Amino acid sequence: MRSPSIGAVEDSYSAHFHLSRLGRQPDGALPIEGLRMSQAYHHQAVMVSEVVELFRPVPPGLVVDATVGGGGHAEALLAAYPHLRLLGLDQDDEAVAAATARLAAFGPRAVVRKDRFDRLPGLATGRGGPAGPAARHARQSGPAGPHGWEGIPLVGALFDLGVSSQQLDRPERGFSYRFDAPLDMRMDRSRSTTAADIVNGWTEEHLAALLAAHGEGWFARRLAGAIVGARPVLTTRQLAEVVERSIPARARRRGHPATRVFQALRIAVNSELEVLGPTLAATVAALVPGGRCVVLSYHSGEDRLVKEVLGRAATGGCTCPPGLPCVCGARPWARLLTRGARLPTAEEVARNPRASAARLRAAERLDAPAANGGEP
Repeated sequence: MRSPSIGAVEDSYSAHFHLSRLGRQPDGALPIEGLRMSQAYHHQAVMVSEVVELFRPVPPGLVVDATVGGGGHAEALLAAYPHLRLLGLDQDDEAVAAATARLAAFGPRAVVRKDRFDRLPGLATGRGGPAGPAARHARQSGPAGPHGWEGIPLVGALFDLGVSSQQLDRPERGFSYRFDAPLDMRMDRSRSTTAADIVNGWTEEHLAALLAAHGEGWFARRLAGAIVGARPVLTTRQLAEVVERSIPARARRRGHPATRVFQALRIAVNSELEVLGPTLAATVAALVPGGRCVVLSYHSGEDRLVKEVLGRAATGGCTCPPGLPCVCGARPWARLLTRGARLPTAEEVARNPRASAARLRAAERLDAPAANGGEP
């Protein structure tokens, strides 16, 4: 994942998530060497210098790039910090292949595997690391730690959320209303549920609730009714046309009217927000003291959730009234590294308009666990 929301990207304004490439291995783990990057994969990583700088103070150990995409951030981190190793995760086969090829030069310091980022806490604590030849290669090439490289502390985690430019620009993936293609939107194409299944199978009430939750409060019921009435809706163009006919002209002034509908469907198909909160909280808790978690989000729902999770870690879950001394016994297990969300520079947005939606937040793991057991 990674970059701004679909709408921003579709309208040529935002940044997007990273993910890319080809090549699945039977055991799910890919040693870096030996694979060629797909010539068709293109993605420009967002806020690379800011991400690299935030990881500067971390001690030697393992960084997990939970949404490795094309490997842009991962490559920059490995090049800047020889004391770090990196595990890259992605659920998109094309992303796995592209990152694998891109990081091959770093040899055993980098391993890429196909996995969803909600598996990260288990990998980081040794519950469910890679198995098979790739994992054996990683263990033989150096000390093993969380995720199967025992002895290597988890010192960092990077989440670059959203959908990648590569996914948006490939018509057959069904993410974009710019092309006429089957409604798909699966980041992991081995999953069964597609956007077409939701559009044609959910009740009008459930569709309305989904759209309302993702910014279509005024028109959610109207849109849900129009979609149900137009069934079967099987292609991106069909859906975009249904949405456009259903939205009053006065409401079409900001970008394409299908933007938030496509975004809501993509999030539902891939269970993005459902897994993000628990995974992020558990990841911060799994870091060693001094370890850092950096998150790039691209729409308000993602950023709000990231803010809540990191804020809870920074307060220890304190329930006392704001501005008053804490008497509930909460102790923070992290400190925030950014005041609010950090934005890309104007220069970066000029070079890469899709970066404009990016919001960066970061936290550092503190030493002592919360007195009230408040670790996530």
